[in-house]
Amino acid sequence: MYKVYILRCSDNTLYTWITIDLKKRLAQHNWEILGWAKYTKARQPVELLYSEDAENRSKATKRECEIKKMKRKDKLRLINK
Repeated sequence: MYKVYILRCSDNTLYTWITIDLKKRLAQHNWEILGWAKYTKARQPVELLYSEDAENRSKATKRECEIKKMKRKDKLRLINK
């Protein structure tokens, strides 16, 4: 099962992506283990704000794109549901 997730970075930006292993990916974003993302490397620490399940990679990618197109206020509304 895939997860679509939103992180808050130390500079208060929001980062959205997909993964199969959310716990491992969060550790990578915070440089606890190798496999970091370039964007979050310079914006640590990051905090998980939101995640949702997706049946497969295709649906996860589609949802990721939808979220990335949202305005910040709409992302925050999604997070605070």
